Amino acid sequence: THKDELMCSEKTLYNYVDGCLFDIRNIDLPRKVKYRPRYKKPELKVDRGCRVGRNYHDYEVYMEQHPDTAVVQMDSVIGSKGGKVLLTIYFVNVSLMLGFLREANTSKSVIDIYDELYHRLGGQDFRKLFPVILTDNGSEFSNPKCIENGPDGKGFQRTRIYYCNPSAPYQKAEIEVGHEFIRRILPKGRSFDELTQADVELMMNHINSYRRRKLNGKSPYEAFCFYYGEDLAERLGCQEVAAKDINLTARLLKK
Repeated sequence: THKDELMCSEKTLYNYVDGCLFDIRNIDLPRKVKYRPRYKKPELKVDRGCRVGRNYHDYEVYMEQHPDTAVVQMDSVIGSKGGKVLLTIYFVNVSLMLGFLREANTSKSVIDIYDELYHRLGGQDFRKLFPVILTDNGSEFSNPKCIENGPDGKGFQRTRIYYCNPSAPYQKAEIEVGHEFIRRILPKGRSFDELTQADVELMMNHINSYRRRKLNGKSPYEAFCFYYGEDLAERLGCQEVAAKDINLTARLLKK
């Protein structure tokens, strides 16, 4: 009767009801509640072929052959479902953690960040900081070739990526512990949608300036500068926060 006023299809109206955008619910539709949901074939989000030659056993073999190689761990921190997410990068030898805000949890967003870091650092320093990356089996990490190879398309390998075994977060325990600092400031369930990259860098600077017993009383920032120099720390967006000013509570990013 009112199709010229509604300007949307019948199917769209059903979707709105299903999404609880109206006062009525599916139970108010006498025919719809009789239907069984259509079967949907499960979507394969991760290309299992990406793990060939990159599983955890391959990682252990490589590290046994190259024991002095520094390892970087990578993971995602989720805010509210469907909203912005964080990419976290953790330098195991110095306990320094970087965070990058992404609009969505996609593989392209991860690739774009590494391409930008490669451009910012240059090839030589990038390969020095990221010789080996260990991550989990998330769909956002399912395109390792684009992360491993340089953005200029020459095909040389700028880093190596390996995957933990499924359901084995303890294999990258260091970054999981690092996430506990993030959750002090951004508790689970809080949306990241109002955050900016500047907010994330501020949070990481406070976390990286907090002194650790495992570093003999030094902060991750101090340890990173000792190993790699202040210039590289600055190019990664890292700054030191005075001990008396460190704030690891939700008040730091209160908006």
